[in-house]
Amino acid sequence: MKNNFRKAAKASLILVYIVIIAGAVVRMTGSGMGCPDWPKCFGYLIPPTERAELEWKPNTFYNEGRIIIVNETLRITPNDFTSSSTYNERNWDAYTAHDYAIFNPLHTWIEYINRLFGALSGIPVLLMTVLSFFLFKDDKWLAYLSVLTLIALGFTAWLGKTVVDSNLAPVKITIHMVVALLIVALILSLIYRSKESVSNFIYNASFNKLLIVAVVLSLIQIILGTQVRQFVDMNIKQVGYESPELWLNNPTITFYIHRSLSILVVVLNAFLWYLNKKNSLGFSKINWVMAFIGIEALTGVLMYYVDFPFGSQPIHLVIATLLFGMQYYLFLESRKARVSVQSS
Repeated sequence: MKNNFRKAAKASLILVYIVIIAGAVVRMTGSGMGCPDWPKCFGYLIPPTERAELEWKPNTFYNEGRIIIVNETLRITPNDFTSSSTYNERNWDAYTAHDYAIFNPLHTWIEYINRLFGALSGIPVLLMTVLSFFLFKDDKWLAYLSVLTLIALGFTAWLGKTVVDSNLAPVKITIHMVVALLIVALILSLIYRSKESVSNFIYNASFNKLLIVAVVLSLIQIILGTQVRQFVDMNIKQVGYESPELWLNNPTITFYIHRSLSILVVVLNAFLWYLNKKNSLGFSKINWVMAFIGIEALTGVLMYYVDFPFGSQPIHLVIATLLFGMQYYLFLESRKARVSVQSS
């Protein structure tokens, strides 16, 4: 049973990271408002592919919640009805959540696929939660953490709705990302707790404490990065996608803090790598941490000095979340080593 639980937890982690990747693509392509409503898309379970599908039609049945575009504004049906030969405004309500009324089929389907992956991620999490109760006698925390993960997943889905309703408000995007990282941390905790084998690590107080600082610093960097990204998005709206050299014109103080802290990230994690190697602590995943930091530094340099080459933004974000996950798992291993030392 524990083996099946662990497989479900790993599947959950993979799908959550796929959702993060899909979300990064959504931001890169500016597709966040591809579906103006939630959880449906223009009132459809499967979104439209042509603008004509969103135009009013005579003698047509419209179910409750269907959205059309009239004079570049959104209209929604308050109840089921069949249209007559002429458009009647009384059959439609103004869509008041926001005033974004642009249909781009590419953006719509990118956002829709992102939502599909989000829905799919709930399946293994739900299965994992059910299986955790069969293991309650062995480890009750598997059940507690699984339920918390399921709740957090539902909460982040609701946050997705508020992000769309707010027309991509920066604060809500940041909260959405932080909750996603919380889910990653919860699932990693479940994967680690359900391990059968025991790894031999050597406890080192300096390594343990500095690792905690490294995890927190990575989280701060991701939060700052979302703010920098919002600044870039605002500039894109003004200068367009054809002028990437202007996307970081006159950056805010947040950009400089983010860039300066990246130096501290490199130095701190390099020192952790040194401590691990010098003292033979056995934490091999620190090598992955350094590899991720190398890619982060490279993509950051490319975005600033080479004007945002294609794919650099989503890679930068996804690698940052992978870095956070790897550091957090290292923290779990280091914490276990400390417990082993204290109990021996």
